[in-house]
Amino acid sequence: MILASVLTTNLAILVLAGFIGFVVISKVPNTLHTPLMSGTNAIHGIVLLGALLLFGLPGLDGFSKALLVIAVAFGTINIVGGFLVTDRMLDMFKSRPKPKVEDNEASTPGSGGQTGSGGQSKSDGGSSA
Repeated sequence: MILASVLTTNLAILVLAGFIGFVVISKVPNTLHTPLMSGTNAIHGIVLLGALLLFGLPGLDGFSKALLVIAVAFGTINIVGGFLVTDRMLDMFKSRPKPKVEDNEASTPGSGGQTGSGGQSKSDGGSSA
């Protein structure tokens, strides 16, 4: 009787937390994604540390240790992937160095060099009316 009550309570908390998480995340604008992702990665790091500490507890059976290994693997993938996405998004905001302008007159359009259009200009007699 007590087990069913605890299971029902935990299941209700899980469903409500999932619903609230979905509602909160769906209202986050795109500009806040990167700071929130960084904060989430920090929280997942703490959770991963807790899972690693659970390995040291005595009395865990093989099934529990297998679940811990899977949880640690998925948590690690989530953390690394989150940091890669965050780094990639932050790269979009970095200013790129401007290309150096060389003194090559042939590459400058309109400087009398080859324009690459394949046509002739009016001063060269390319168009006669």
